[in-house]
Amino acid sequence: MNSSTFILASTRLLAATLLATGPATHAAEQTFDFKDPKGVNNATFKLDAVLETITGSANGVSGTLTIDREKPEATKGVITIAAPSLHVENTAMKEHMHGKDWIDSATHPEIKFTVNSLSDFKMTGDTATATVEGKFSLKGTEKTINVPAKVTLLPGMLGKRSNGKLEGDLMVIRSTFTIKRSDYGINPAAPTDKVADDIEVSLAIAGASPKK
Repeated sequence: MNSSTFILASTRLLAATLLATGPATHAAEQTFDFKDPKGVNNATFKLDAVLETITGSANGVSGTLTIDREKPEATKGVITIAAPSLHVENTAMKEHMHGKDWIDSATHPEIKFTVNSLSDFKMTGDTATATVEGKFSLKGTEKTINVPAKVTLLPGMLGKRSNGKLEGDLMVIRSTFTIKRSDYGINPAAPTDKVADDIEVSLAIAGASPKK
């Protein structure tokens, strides 16, 4: 379960660092949209218990991130994953996963990550890494978590990704982090030797900022 989300904020200092190299025609504030028309953006999750390993994915990614190259501390945004898009191959397991005892996707259809702050920023080439603090919301519970993030800003590369249909910039976000299902009321009574309490989440998404 994926929250993905979570990651966005590292772009604050990334944006500031790239001020000198970013396209001169851009305004200071720039918004990246993570609703991917190609349907490639996704998150994956894994629960690695003693008796069984459960892996799955989600592709219902949306949300926006707005950065200000002159005021990176003003970065804002939310990444959302549609809970009903969570998928595992086993049909019965998938039905249970979406049920009320587990993620209850009918009642709580969105998983969200909202940016708070970042620390431990490092810049290598056009890629930034940081620890991002944000509010992660799942199954009606919201908790503040810290996740590592890697963000790459790719000026002028939207045309290449969209096969020439759009022109503009890309932002690519990658993150892997762990949450506990018991923290979010995801069937906390389930035996941990069969269903691990730790959920490893990996996110790989691209946001588009088309030329106006």
